[in-house]
Amino acid sequence: MTQEYLVEVNDAACWFDVSPSLLERLVYRKPKVNLRAVDGVSFSLRKGETLALVGESGCGKSTVARLLTGLYQPTRGDIKYQGRSINNMSKPELQAIRKRRQMIFQDPYASLNPRWRVGRIIAEPLATHTNLNPQQQQERVGELLSQVGLAPSDAQRYPHQFSGGQRQRISIARALALQPEFIVCDEPTSALDVSVQAQVLNLMKDLQRDLGLTYLFISHNLAVVHHVADRVGVMYLGRIVEIADRDALFSHAQHPYTRMLLGAIPDISGAGKSRIPVAGEVPNPLNPPSGCTFHPRCPLANDRCRIEVPTLVARTGHETACHAVEEGRVG
Repeated sequence: MTQEYLVEVNDAACWFDVSPSLLERLVYRKPKVNLRAVDGVSFSLRKGETLALVGESGCGKSTVARLLTGLYQPTRGDIKYQGRSINNMSKPELQAIRKRRQMIFQDPYASLNPRWRVGRIIAEPLATHTNLNPQQQQERVGELLSQVGLAPSDAQRYPHQFSGGQRQRISIARALALQPEFIVCDEPTSALDVSVQAQVLNLMKDLQRDLGLTYLFISHNLAVVHHVADRVGVMYLGRIVEIADRDALFSHAQHPYTRMLLGAIPDISGAGKSRIPVAGEVPNPLNPPSGCTFHPRCPLANDRCRIEVPTLVARTGHETACHAVEEGRVG
């Protein structure tokens, strides 16, 4: 793994206008409302690395994924690819970048066109972005299917003729069609059985080793994250609250929210370790709390936490956004 950054995200935000209709705003004087799905996220990815983003549902993980693949445009902030800001790129440059960053979606039953044969599904990016003739496309599809553990003859079948794990392998083959460097994996195993999850994750790790891929891995399953990630970022209500190397985060988490997430993992060893219960519920993202958005659920919150928004600061190998950590109130 080199130290060269492939992707750099600086203070990226993505807001969605969820305001009432214009008529309601005029007649009932209702204000405009913005949903701050992502509100100031910063991180970087080295070549060949896997960074996992974890957090409860609705914290903004999938929105970050769509920002990095160009499906959403940032409301503010900057995203750099190989040191160049995508905000300053021309259309041909963006087109070239788009081929080098791909995405594997969460649901293999919804992400594949049920009316197309598998060969056509995988060949679609080849037909759109390359000059390969139909014969060459067919050969490439066979290579990709073999690469993900399927038979080249499977190109003639329809998605409904495959199991969930096989469908996700097809999605991986489609993502690899244009030989990308960077793949965003948006909970790629959450819809699969546990035994199938392990097969797909091992396949992805093998492909990363063989092809030098860089992954952003979105998940809420901490066991899966521990298996695949080099570094882990923890998100809460649109912001990153902690980033650290995988082993450091799992053994010495600093942010109270990270500790609560780790404390929620079932302990089958019988060691009788004390657990911190996950208190309360995620606040309404349309009306988030002031200051640190985690303070209503945090056992260490004080007046500063209720007023001042914490920033992500590097401390002893961790990057944390927490006043309690900064002030030494975390044991």
